[in-house]
Amino acid sequence: MADFKLPDLGENIESGEVINVLVSEGDALAEDQPVIELETDKAVIEVPSTLSGTVAKVLVAEGDRAQVGQVILTVEEVGAGGETAPAGEPPAAAPAPEQESREEPAQPAPVAEAAADGAAAPPPEASSPAAAGDAGGGETAAAEPSAGEPPARLIPAAPSVRRLAREIGVDVAAAEGTGPGGRIGEEDVKALSRRLHERPAAGPGPAPEAPLPDFSRWGEIEVEPFSNVRRITARRMAAAWSAIPHVTQFDQADITGLEAWRKGYAPQVEKAGARLTPTAVLLKVAAAALRAFPAFNASIDVAGERIIFKKYVHVGVAVDTPRGLLVPVIRDVDRKSVTEISVELGAMAERTRTGKVDLADLEGGTFTVSNLGGLGGTAFTPIINAPEVAILGAARSRTEPVYVDGDLRPRLILPLSLSYDHRLIDGADGVRFLRYLCQGLENPYFLAFES
Repeated sequence: MADFKLPDLGENIESGEVINVLVSEGDALAEDQPVIELETDKAVIEVPSTLSGTVAKVLVAEGDRAQVGQVILTVEEVGAGGETAPAGEPPAAAPAPEQESREEPAQPAPVAEAAADGAAAPPPEASSPAAAGDAGGGETAAAEPSAGEPPARLIPAAPSVRRLAREIGVDVAAAEGTGPGGRIGEEDVKALSRRLHERPAAGPGPAPEAPLPDFSRWGEIEVEPFSNVRRITARRMAAAWSAIPHVTQFDQADITGLEAWRKGYAPQVEKAGARLTPTAVLLKVAAAALRAFPAFNASIDVAGERIIFKKYVHVGVAVDTPRGLLVPVIRDVDRKSVTEISVELGAMAERTRTGKVDLADLEGGTFTVSNLGGLGGTAFTPIINAPEVAILGAARSRTEPVYVDGDLRPRLILPLSLSYDHRLIDGADGVRFLRYLCQGLENPYFLAFES
């Protein structure tokens, strides 16, 4: 009999709500077969089994909150000869840490937390601040010793743990392993980072919430508990607003020519199976601006007193869903054509609205675009999606009379709002970035050179 435990779901994700149990007692179970659907912060994911055999007992039910490491199922495993192992027979002993460190099995579940809400931003812990620190090397268990030297010590740590250590700038070998046989886990690496980067608090944290009165004294009320999305949104919005000195810069782009180009080019995009939306164009122009102004594509490591410049451009897009505002990420936007962006954006938005988006789709953003123009409004001040340092908001475009070469003409004007982290970005750079965006939107030929 073997226990299947809820695997590691990614950094800072410790639990999730079970929304569906996909197996029953007595069912045959295959490796990689989904066993439960779990809602964790921003995404609904299927958790696959790492065992095969027969389900002996299901230990969770719909509505339960499951913790990482909690036993989900007990399974009568299939033996080497194809027969189910007798009940009560202990499973084969796990390999020693030194052996495990040489060949680590792939994690069955997604391995990163959701990127957070563009208008209700995540706290700094929502994603690793230093993806650019990843050297991208292999997961070597130990270095080859030189002649006459003693063998190097084997480091019992999984590839995902080694990657985390590189991202946050610590030596995995210096971490104290608290797992079986001294195995080093993610929490050990984080503990080492906290010890190395410990600094006095910069100032007081957010004030505690004042207790609410009993509203039922004045009339009928209805109480609805927080959903997972609303719970994390509330926490992250407060954390971002209290920790980041926000500045919001406003400007307007004359998109009369761009709108004519978009309508003319739309049939070509439709042949590829997508719609050419203003958001797709915004992403393309924003990607060019991020290349021109790399500070807007960076993150601040306050503890390490450094700035991390990312060489990739992954743009998050705020999507309105029944569960709340989610932010899937379109990767390498600077390397894709407007058509490619349109196809990917349409598919990603559909998966997000229907709850089929993966955790991996919600991580790794370097900048966020929140386009509320389809809903209305003249301007808004979006909250930065930490650990990013800037977010672009777009409101509804409107036709206004504008003097062009001395003549008053109707022009389509798009209001833009850029919020940025004033610890890294000065006001003059904020103006330059937003002006660059406006000029790119005002000149449709700009897209031809950036495709």
